[in-house]
Amino acid sequence: MLGLSACGSGDDTGSADASGKVEGDITFQTWNLKANFKSYFEGLIDDFEKKYPDAEVKWVDQPGEGYADKISADAAAGTLPDVVNVSPDLVAPLAKAGLALDLDKSAGKYEKEYLPGAWKSHQVPGLGGTYAFPWYLNTGPLFYNKRLFKDAGLDPEKPPKTYDQLFADAEKLAEKSGGKVATLANVPTIEDFGRYGVPLMNKEGTGFAFNDAKGVELLTKYKKLYDAKALDGQALTATPESTGKKFLTEAVAMNPGSALDLEKFKKDAPRLYENIGITPQISSTGKDNMYVMGVMVNTRTKKTPAAVAFAHFVTDAQRQMSFAKKVAIFPSTKGSLDDPYFTRTDGTDQTRVRIAAAKSLKTAVNYTPVLFSEQMKVELRNAVARALQGKQSPKEALDNAVKSCDRLLKQS
Repeated sequence: MLGLSACGSGDDTGSADASGKVEGDITFQTWNLKANFKSYFEGLIDDFEKKYPDAEVKWVDQPGEGYADKISADAAAGTLPDVVNVSPDLVAPLAKAGLALDLDKSAGKYEKEYLPGAWKSHQVPGLGGTYAFPWYLNTGPLFYNKRLFKDAGLDPEKPPKTYDQLFADAEKLAEKSGGKVATLANVPTIEDFGRYGVPLMNKEGTGFAFNDAKGVELLTKYKKLYDAKALDGQALTATPESTGKKFLTEAVAMNPGSALDLEKFKKDAPRLYENIGITPQISSTGKDNMYVMGVMVNTRTKKTPAAVAFAHFVTDAQRQMSFAKKVAIFPSTKGSLDDPYFTRTDGTDQTRVRIAAAKSLKTAVNYTPVLFSEQMKVELRNAVARALQGKQSPKEALDNAVKSCDRLLKQS
């Protein structure tokens, strides 16, 4: 998000005081949600306007592709909506530019309503404050193919629980299949380094640290997998969609997913579904990864009380619970994950996955640093590719990636 450094100042900046009357027209922007959830959001807006008859909400929805660029352009042009659906990495440059309202100052009374990890997810290193209400969360298990495990002489009822077990099982699967079956189809991302226990940034949030000894150790192990064909040969260019297809066609033995995937397996790959295994994410930290969405208030809004009230309304326990029953996501509000919907089993795999994910989310963290931009993700991915292909040692590759990411961080 270039060119935003001066956007937070000027005479058109709105008030940070959210204590006034909830009134006036505001605009609410979502991220690729209208196609599937039009009636839900129209109902939500109707309910808000009934509660606050002097307020009116205009809803706009942007497509998933190019969303970050759209926010950047609107921020630079001064046309950013009053209330915006963001992820932590999108809110960071807006907060730095003074465009994201600090909720600790303007709406701190609501903090107690949310899970601590979710509230902290929209905090930005180097800045005090919290810059978006936490909205819906997600996480999921690892799926594995019991038939492929059994064919390799592995116990299909004992999937790997640690990284050492994962790497050992992966090598055995590759060896037994003559290199035809890989266990994983993804190269390590910043999230994987975090789950492995690698420190990702320094304590001040001024530089990256994933090139330490533990980071080099993880990448070295992935290089070994790649050489043994235990990591899919197309992993360097894989997307979530392509890796999902590899698992669906039984070309790889393990893949992360969610409860949504089980219906897809049942419909599109019945043989896989018959042999599906479900196991928790592998983590050296004892905490699963949390994917989190948020709702930000633009500091330039002329209707701060209405914008804050609506952002809170969208993300309160009642509305989040209602949304979670329409799609496989999880509320970020305290107590919601104790609802019978997330705790009571009915014997189905879908419910088992939902219950396990809800339990893990109570202590899960968002491993991806808020300051880790899309450009930085590309730098890390390219570095990992160079290491796996043997063009650079894992240490040299990660050292170069950290230098590039630190340079981008200083430019942000």
